[in-house]
Amino acid sequence: MSSTAAFYLLSTLGGYLVTSFLLLKYPTLLHQRKKQRFLSKHISHRGGAGENLENTMAAFQHAVTIGTDMLELDCHITKDEQVVVSHDENLKRSTGINVNISDLKYCELPPYLGKLDVSFQKACQCEGKDNRIPLLKEVFEAFPNTPINIDIKVNNNLLIKKVSELVKQYRREHITVWGNASYEIVEKCYKENSEIPILFSLQRVLLVLGLFFTGLLPFVPIREQFFEIPMPSIILKLKEPHTMSRSQKFLIWLSDILLMRKAQLVSKRIIEGHYSSSLSHYF
Repeated sequence: MSSTAAFYLLSTLGGYLVTSFLLLKYPTLLHQRKKQRFLSKHISHRGGAGENLENTMAAFQHAVTIGTDMLELDCHITKDEQVVVSHDENLKRSTGINVNISDLKYCELPPYLGKLDVSFQKACQCEGKDNRIPLLKEVFEAFPNTPINIDIKVNNNLLIKKVSELVKQYRREHITVWGNASYEIVEKCYKENSEIPILFSLQRVLLVLGLFFTGLLPFVPIREQFFEIPMPSIILKLKEPHTMSRSQKFLIWLSDILLMRKAQLVSKRIIEGHYSSSLSHYF
């Protein structure tokens, strides 16, 4: 390679690095700042599972009472087309009865067990007296001013349509966010109602990471407004250390470094939305 070619190559690379750094630090030089509809620093996952029976009205009320900024919940649809709040489609874990929500009418749904294992915390149970599976509209009616993060748990067009209709009915587009780890579900949510902010799917989270580490992130427009990522280190708390190989532990450690390190938070400036570390989409 001639010295002239090397000079042009280094100049181009240097210009790219400087431009990428400046736009990463000052994204509004290229992108229009997204309107920040609300700020959520504290998010109650499944209404605060571990303190009350997950996804119940009692859990949501407790979370709001202690000052949570956002409720996170999960939705399914019943046989008679009612949108209910439940993490699992199959109710074996939560009710002890091996049946799917989609196979039952709302009035036929069994109650939750009095105690439930907390799936993201080893040797931990939640309990409560409120063991009824609520309707999504009940949550909207009870907490009209509380931001809500809705995880669309199954790839069901009718469920997505019904949730959108409820959000519009209760005029909650400005304080609701929805999505799933599945890229296909998030795409359907966006097409159904683009006025409701969407979450990053797992595929898009990985894309953002790739763009960030290659310096390309400042040049790519992003329509999502809420950045949820998995916390790999939680796996170490759920499994016995002696059951994991060194390579598994290393991968978890490396993933945690790449996803959770402080420098990574710089990327949220490009997204200009809200940043949270929630387990809801990955556990």
